[in-house]
Amino acid sequence: MQNDSIPSSAPALKILPAYTGLNTVEAILQVPRARRLLWLEILFNDELDLQPWQNHPEVQDAYQKACQWFTTYRSLIQSVLPRVSLPLDNGKIDQRDYRTFAEA
Repeated sequence: MQNDSIPSSAPALKILPAYTGLNTVEAILQVPRARRLLWLEILFNDELDLQPWQNHPEVQDAYQKACQWFTTYRSLIQSVLPRVSLPLDNGKIDQRDYRTFAEA
């Protein structure tokens, strides 16, 4: 299997289809609004395999942002939705994204 293709058994997106109507990471990366929300999918979907896109700068940024939000709200997230821990990142979160986080 090549890194530039998605495995047929790739888990479905859980959050972003409701926000964007898009069902693949490739489609999300093509739409600026969807790219800005990718961090939510990473934060709440621990089955998402980002290996094929690990070198994509916008995926890296979304992953870092998800790690920062996970670090800040780890207890809340794990009490509502048990998930595998993301790496801890004590970077500053942008509170302007709080409403988006709370609605997810």
